[in-house]
Amino acid sequence: MRLMQYAKLALGFGLFLGTAACSQAGEQVPAASESASAAAKAKGAADAKVPEVIKVLQRQGFDLVGQFDAPGGLRGFAGVAANQPVAAYLTPDGQHAVVGMLVDAQGKDVAGPILDRIVAKPMSERTWSELGKSAWIADGKADAPRIIYTFSDANCPYCHRFWEAARPWVDAGKVQLRHILVGVIREDSANKAAAIFKAKNPSQALLLSEQRFSSGGIQGLPSVPDDVRAKLAANEQLMMKLGFQGTPGILFRGADGVVHRRSGLPQGTDLDTVLGPR
Repeated sequence: MRLMQYAKLALGFGLFLGTAACSQAGEQVPAASESASAAAKAKGAADAKVPEVIKVLQRQGFDLVGQFDAPGGLRGFAGVAANQPVAAYLTPDGQHAVVGMLVDAQGKDVAGPILDRIVAKPMSERTWSELGKSAWIADGKADAPRIIYTFSDANCPYCHRFWEAARPWVDAGKVQLRHILVGVIREDSANKAAAIFKAKNPSQALLLSEQRFSSGGIQGLPSVPDDVRAKLAANEQLMMKLGFQGTPGILFRGADGVVHRRSGLPQGTDLDTVLGPR
């Protein structure tokens, strides 16, 4: 099994166990001496010799960021795989590596706080910068305290439902949605996106398309201009790079500054987590 498959399995398991803990990050931090030691080890990762088995993982897509102390005679390696923070552990014989989540007797993820510090936060800064440079359409006040990016298709019913659900936050000036338009649902999705991008006021065109969604939305342009086609291609490439396979793909920043993501329409109380306080 390749590293990406391991990473996806490990991440899925980690997300399942760590859902409640994500809002309790302060309770996961290890003792100060352990944290300081781990941070020191991580900073010296670039100079430390990388074992051959870790190099194998690197060739399979593991982007090594740092190293850290791990219990049980293991040696920890923090990195990125499948665009997610991932830990790999070298066994004491130096010949084998395990990719995934290592838990202690209390069920805490040993590498969780370390990955947040040396991988997740730098990754979040890079991701947030990439999102800001993408071709997006503003929905809401420019000075809204909360920014949410969403990969949207003009023909996507779940994108429309997210747009509807967000109205109380957007109308109150608390949230600005930034729609990164893609054309992936139907053949005329790109034409509708072109009509929005090329409108005199793209934000108003987006609003019109959403208001008329039940009757087909905005009328697409007869053909897609080259500049719009390039924007859509770049947006779709970014969507895939960030691990989304469909729309909506939603990204927002938590209180810790880390970028969080949702694939599909947020359900139940998770909508409040995404959009913030009412």
